[in-house]
Amino acid sequence: MRLITVIEDSCGNSDCAYEHGLCIYIETDNHKFLLDTGASCAFADNLKILGIDICNIDTVVLSHGHYDHSGGILKFIENNDRAKIYMQRNVAGDYYNGERYIGIDKKILEAPNVCLLDGDYKIDEELFLFTGITGRRLWPKSNKTLNKVLQGIKVQDDFSHEQCMVVTQGEKNILLSGCAHNGILNILDKYKSLYNKMPDMVISGFHMMKKSEYEEDEILNIEQTAKQLKKMNTIFYTGHCTGQRAYDIMHSIMGKQLRQLHSGEEILLDF
Repeated sequence: MRLITVIEDSCGNSDCAYEHGLCIYIETDNHKFLLDTGASCAFADNLKILGIDICNIDTVVLSHGHYDHSGGILKFIENNDRAKIYMQRNVAGDYYNGERYIGIDKKILEAPNVCLLDGDYKIDEELFLFTGITGRRLWPKSNKTLNKVLQGIKVQDDFSHEQCMVVTQGEKNILLSGCAHNGILNILDKYKSLYNKMPDMVISGFHMMKKSEYEEDEILNIEQTAKQLKKMNTIFYTGHCTGQRAYDIMHSIMGKQLRQLHSGEEILLDF
């Protein structure tokens, strides 16, 4: 099994581009696939640099309906129109950060290889997608500026368009999420309800990034999240929307159990 951060917000491989976006490459016994495609076409250039043939990718999973995860899909389809692209049907909604549209390019929905899902979906014995995360414990406060249009009115996004992926190899499970807008602890609660255990590894943004100073309750939220994750026998890789300040706080609590994603770097499988 092989996992590579194709694109992320920070530089890892100096030959690779980085941007505010996420794209993870995963190679299993039966698949070569992508979780998300970043915010632009840069992921495709990085794939070439990393020696990954885009034409050999058989599956793409879109974690949720935001531009910084879907921005490269049309470029992907130009190069590979055979791979199936899985997303929840309601990624087609209109999503905003304040007044700024942050949803997907609607042309994506016209592609014949796009598979629109309505809830959980088993691709095969290796790959499973789940959604329907409704818990709200330690929900990231940074979500509060993110809205969707419902019957012509902007309302708080409930992130029902977010889906998570479980990759199974033998007895090991890896959980992947894009931004964990629903809160990483709530996602793990849903995972446990499905598998009756915790995953061996989690790769996900935590959506704790903030441009201004954190308020006291936000720091407490970050600390409490880290303390809950530390109790698990799970390795966590995070980046993209987590934010460096939040990462540093969590790392001070979790130590080597928490690791950072960087563009162009391979993810170590040492569990």
